[in-house]
Amino acid sequence: MGIDIKKLFNEELPAAILKNPEKAILIGARYQLNIAGDGGGQWYIDCSPTGPKCEAGIPGGADCTIDVAEADFQKLVENPQANGMQLFFAGKLKVGGNQLLAMKLQKLFELRD
Repeated sequence: MGIDIKKLFNEELPAAILKNPEKAILIGARYQLNIAGDGGGQWYIDCSPTGPKCEAGIPGGADCTIDVAEADFQKLVENPQANGMQLFFAGKLKVGGNQLLAMKLQKLFELRD
């Protein structure tokens, strides 16, 4: 089945950011994640000094925007390094704005561990 994306972004990630705000701020960027599909949604993640926070919606001002389908996001979570590049080059993972920041996003997910 994979992970529950809505639970990840509405509960787990916000809790991890609250627990480790200094580590989240070190990422130093604002992200907009748009995950298409029934289990997806849209989330804004602020890892800048004005944040840190993770919330539903599209407030604007993201440094990096990521668009991906729910099934492809599941693959990305399973193996970020390998699947991320494959999905990107296959056109299934679209990154807008500063593309280098997309690679730093993995550090945020590691805060959940």
